[in-house]
Amino acid sequence: MNFKEEFIKIYTENITRPGNKELLNWLETTDFFTAPASTKYHCACEGGLVQHSVCVYHTLMDKHFDPTSDSKESFAICALLHDLCKAQFYKISTRNVKNEATGAWEKQPFYSVEDSFPYGHGEKSVFLIERFMRLKTVEAMAIRWHMGGFDDSARAGSFAISVAFEKFPFAVQLHLADLESTYLREKHTSAVREHRGSN
Repeated sequence: MNFKEEFIKIYTENITRPGNKELLNWLETTDFFTAPASTKYHCACEGGLVQHSVCVYHTLMDKHFDPTSDSKESFAICALLHDLCKAQFYKISTRNVKNEATGAWEKQPFYSVEDSFPYGHGEKSVFLIERFMRLKTVEAMAIRWHMGGFDDSARAGSFAISVAFEKFPFAVQLHLADLESTYLREKHTSAVREHRGSN
């Protein structure tokens, strides 16, 4: 099973809210399943965005899911869709790179950002999801603030993130799952598979 197939399996088995099918159909019209998760940091490869989304889901479930009190649907929505803002966000460009072996300059592809809808990061994901499917307040808060201190408004000195984290611990859990996935579990392309002991 590849990452797209796993994403769709988790999505369809756990998300049943009205609008879920329309949202998934819309995802298929974008580059969500082929886009990278970043230009050069984590999962900066074709399909990196869906790989990262699946990894965050497993990290969030492994570390924070309590079956007696938590919603599988909320966990799936927030993990799988927190970076929806990155669909239609990257483009493939080329640049000249010197081949050290031959001394010749060669064109090499790389990802660059071309944001056609500059609405922020977490807030853009919330906006795009809610075009199709209503979010609970706790879900919207978790997705909005999943970047933690890396969020532009948090760096600008806003206290909103502290209030959000205090009132909505799930937002902290999603942020931690995103961090662990990015910096620990995604070191190699097959990190998710190796972590879970599958092929």
